[in-house]
Amino acid sequence: MSANRPAAVVVLAAGEGTRMKSATPKVLHEICGRSLVGHVVDSARALDPEHLVVVVGHGREQVTAHLTETAEGVRTAVQHERLGTGHAVRMAVEALLTGAGPAGADDHEPVTLAGTIIVTCGDTPLLTGDTLRALAAAHAADGNAVTVLSADVPDSTGYGRIVRDPSGAVTAIVEHKEATEAQRAITEINSGVFAFDAALLIDALGKVRTDNSQGEEYLTDVLGIVRAEGHRVGAALMEDHRQILGVNNRVQLAEARRLLNARLLEQAMLAGVTVMDPASTWVDASVTFEADAVVLPGSQLLGATHVAAGAEVGPHSRLLDTVVGEGAVVSNTVAEGAEVGPGASVGPFTYLRPGTRLGGKVKAGSFVEMKNASVGEGTKVPHLSYVGDASIGEHSNIGAASVFVNYDGVNKHRTTIGSHCRTGADNMFVAPVTVGDGAYTAAGSVITKDVPAGSLAVARGQQRNIPGWVARKRPGSAAAQAAAQREAEGGPEDSPESDDQD
Repeated sequence: MSANRPAAVVVLAAGEGTRMKSATPKVLHEICGRSLVGHVVDSARALDPEHLVVVVGHGREQVTAHLTETAEGVRTAVQHERLGTGHAVRMAVEALLTGAGPAGADDHEPVTLAGTIIVTCGDTPLLTGDTLRALAAAHAADGNAVTVLSADVPDSTGYGRIVRDPSGAVTAIVEHKEATEAQRAITEINSGVFAFDAALLIDALGKVRTDNSQGEEYLTDVLGIVRAEGHRVGAALMEDHRQILGVNNRVQLAEARRLLNARLLEQAMLAGVTVMDPASTWVDASVTFEADAVVLPGSQLLGATHVAAGAEVGPHSRLLDTVVGEGAVVSNTVAEGAEVGPGASVGPFTYLRPGTRLGGKVKAGSFVEMKNASVGEGTKVPHLSYVGDASIGEHSNIGAASVFVNYDGVNKHRTTIGSHCRTGADNMFVAPVTVGDGAYTAAGSVITKDVPAGSLAVARGQQRNIPGWVARKRPGSAAAQAAAQREAEGGPEDSPESDDQD
């Protein structure tokens, strides 16, 4: 257990976020595969806090349901009225101390808060766990009552300025509209993230006044209260000011997504992944790679996708929750919930739907769609085919333009193709049906019955030629004229009607 392990982390996520202009609560908007509040919770977990509380308010039912589904062990506290940041933290602290859960939820055991309480914001998805750990460490090392996470920014307009005394202690946080010209020249700003001594915070929250223009309880007033009581307030300066960028509208959402995506790709490249064009490549935070994986331009890797060593993805592939095996190539492909085996070749223009499992060295070629299909090692489905609800063995070849007819209008049925089979072009396999090991099927066949191992199945009508039909039925047409010209030039006679020979 870390010596700087906080007693609690409180995430403020009660705001309405009107500038997002959305029916979705602001903190539930997503970047890189995770909600804004989800990124903050993930960073907070890096501190291994004894308690992790998210303060909810606007859209609390949606936010609470989201946290219940995605963030095990996180508690929520409700701020029914948005009465300021100090009030929000007070609701979180009271929920912990009393054990009271939100209305309709089970109560928890009351806890004793001793040590450090970290307060952070639910709309700062770029803030890292490392930065929070550095804040906690600085707070403990300096023996502060409060430590503000600060940043040195190129343009401090609009931010609260950090005012220090000669010893480096923080004497005030001055809002931009209230700052003097000298204070406005300060580039160190308040991030809105704090580390507090738990006992002093609990005491000070009861003393915060509402005699301000907004009639709210400001968390920053705690700093003045503890300082007036003789306690030290400090600031920990972060290395990268972009981490504290908040998201208040769709423009800022896009900017945060761009910055986080660039960070994720940089981490991958430093770990040995080749990303040909980072500007056109998008990844989720949950995507994983092995060294020597290659990502070509225009690709999107989402969800729990994993790309193994030596595999190549792209260009222009979109993979969601898909595993790509070692040395596989996945080009111009859309895949969801699929597994691509080692050395397999997929694409271009291929669609792998959920439940698709491709073995080693399988080929799923151009304009092939697969769903809930298991394909054995070395088998090829080269082009223009639909394989749905099927099991195909090893080293078989599925002819072009094949369709696995899996749906009878009510139920889905399964087709089984054995190993070392050769199925002809333009086949339809009407499920449920089985083609045994080593069997062949003729081109143009509609297979409705099981084919025994080693057999040839032919399921098509005999061809019949009707001489002179065009001249009789389409007189004067271009086709009739072409046929007449060919006959006048001494073209070959129509061959007699005969049975197909296979």
